[in-house]
Amino acid sequence: MQDLTSGKPAKVILMFAIPLMLTNMVQQLYNISDTLIVGQTLGVNSLAAVGATGSIQFLVMGFVQGFSSGMAIITAQRYGAHNVRGIRESFAASIVAALITSIVLTITSLVFIDNLLDAMQMPAAIYGEAKLFIGIILAGTIMTMGYNVVSNALRAVGNSKAPLYYLIIGMIVNVSLELVLIIKFHWGVEGAATATVFAQFVTVVISYLHITRYTDTLRLSWSDFKLKKGDLRKHLLAGLPMGFQQSIIAIGAVTLATAVNTLGTDAVAANTAASKVDQISTQLMMAVGVAMATYTAQNFGAGKYDRILEGVKSSLKMLISMSFVLGAIEVIFGRVLVSLFVGAGEHHVMDLAQEYFWANGPFYFILSTLFVLRYTLQGLGDVRTPTYAGMGEMVMRTVTAFALVGWLGYFGASLANPLAWLGSLLFLIPAWLRMVKRLRKLHNPEEISMLE
Repeated sequence: MQDLTSGKPAKVILMFAIPLMLTNMVQQLYNISDTLIVGQTLGVNSLAAVGATGSIQFLVMGFVQGFSSGMAIITAQRYGAHNVRGIRESFAASIVAALITSIVLTITSLVFIDNLLDAMQMPAAIYGEAKLFIGIILAGTIMTMGYNVVSNALRAVGNSKAPLYYLIIGMIVNVSLELVLIIKFHWGVEGAATATVFAQFVTVVISYLHITRYTDTLRLSWSDFKLKKGDLRKHLLAGLPMGFQQSIIAIGAVTLATAVNTLGTDAVAANTAASKVDQISTQLMMAVGVAMATYTAQNFGAGKYDRILEGVKSSLKMLISMSFVLGAIEVIFGRVLVSLFVGAGEHHVMDLAQEYFWANGPFYFILSTLFVLRYTLQGLGDVRTPTYAGMGEMVMRTVTAFALVGWLGYFGASLANPLAWLGSLLFLIPAWLRMVKRLRKLHNPEEISMLE
């Protein structure tokens, strides 16, 4: 476990973020394996079917990730305050809240799956496969929730390595089983989805076993589940806004996908392949942001407010520099990377994907700033501003997607992303400037209420 309340901020943030970067890379490989294997073995239509449901996955799984990370902020703050009993009670409350929320989310998403696909104007040629794939993924929501709750709890107490190791095991299980189900048993996209859900189940089991054996601060007994009055409510109030924030952003992604669907199967396939490459870059940058949430929460719990400000400066410098490098790689080598997902003869698909890279890569510095400010505010317990920022991102992405697609075609739809990032910063920057003033005025723990 890593204590982020001591040591040079830039160094401790980077050392904590590196396993997160690798975790996000593995997570993307986890997701990409479906696209890669399906695209190479089942063809462009099946690739488009899997890819066209990506925004629905983002809608639900984004909520899961945001919800679990929101609850983990409380755990991290208690860890920074060295409240061991409070850490265990927080973890227990997170598990109970996650179980209840998973059941509701799974039932709701499966009931409205047809409505979502119809609203997205899913092309008839891929509708059946798309529904089959996303239906199985949504049925396994509780597995995704389980892994995220456990891994975020581990990160909250400074362990960003264990979630990486167990995700790697999950990815190996996923790829192996997917190849068997698709190639040997000819299950098609059903095999890809089934392999993904089973692999998530494996990661949940081994992650929790790790906690019971190696992480004393999170090792639970039945008495920890005797929640204090208001504890479950407190965790729900911390997790739900962050979950809804991610879902709000995802609604914008669903709208963008709808605009892309009107451009035909080639555009959908190009968007699927290009977005997978793009996600590798964005997830690397997001890792620093996620690290800032834990870093900020721990230092907030420890009352080290000046250290929070120093950490933000260091992470901004680090992430903006990274953004320019990643953007350049994407623009220069984009076609080569996309060729991994589509056949060599799909020149039109690759041309469209390159448009995506030109529209997104040069503007990663905007996204990097968004990540640092959003996660820092979340680490401080500000759930409102990131939610408003998510709304700004959704509105901007929705409006610009449909406004520009008729004018600039696929390139116009791709520009909706950087414009959405700007929409988010319109809320985050003023809120952060106000927060800076408050942090500078804090001199003792009694003043914490100013941030609540």
